[in-house]
Amino acid sequence: MASLLEKVNTLISANLHWMVDQALKQNSIAVINQYIREVEDNLDDLTDAVATVGGNVKTIRRKRDEFQARADELDRNIDVFLKEGRDDLAAAAQSKLNSTQRLLETYNQQLEQMQGEYQNLMSARLKLEAKLTTIKQEREELEALLELAKSKELTAKTMKSLDDLSGVGDADVARIADSIRTRLDKASADTEIRAQTLDKQMDDILNKGELDAQLAARKQRLGLSASKAG
Repeated sequence: MASLLEKVNTLISANLHWMVDQALKQNSIAVINQYIREVEDNLDDLTDAVATVGGNVKTIRRKRDEFQARADELDRNIDVFLKEGRDDLAAAAQSKLNSTQRLLETYNQQLEQMQGEYQNLMSARLKLEAKLTTIKQEREELEALLELAKSKELTAKTMKSLDDLSGVGDADVARIADSIRTRLDKASADTEIRAQTLDKQMDDILNKGELDAQLAARKQRLGLSASKAG
């Protein structure tokens, strides 16, 4: 039990802030996951140890109570034997009482020791469970933080300028950047041409409309529209 408590106390005293810092530096929660696995394994062992020691406490207490009852009975018998003048029986009973009291003292010492160990194990179990709950909450927050960081890194890489790519010294990358820039320039020029064509078409439509209006006015003045309608 001593070695188990030593391992548990080491886990309890672990610096969670340090682990979180390490996880952030490594951009990984592996160090935290490893700690959680160790805590869960030791928590299972600790739970089993608590049950074992708790059972031993009950067993020793029951035996202590049995010997206490026997010692009380022998003590009463000695008085009875002495009152009846049976010193021989009183001496035999006193001898048994002495032996019983020695065993009783041993059981009392064992019970005190076991109860102390049981309380230590229970306390360690509660502390370890609290530590596990805390680090699991930290892991959830850390996972969200790392995902956000990865997303931002991806966005930063995606938004990296072509000028930076061209300047990295890699001829292939530079050619790719130039090719992309050329395509962008061509697309931009094509957009401008289409815009100009659209403007021209609009101008043509407007001019045609103006001409039609002028001709319609002339026809009205000449009476051509009325005669045509009649």
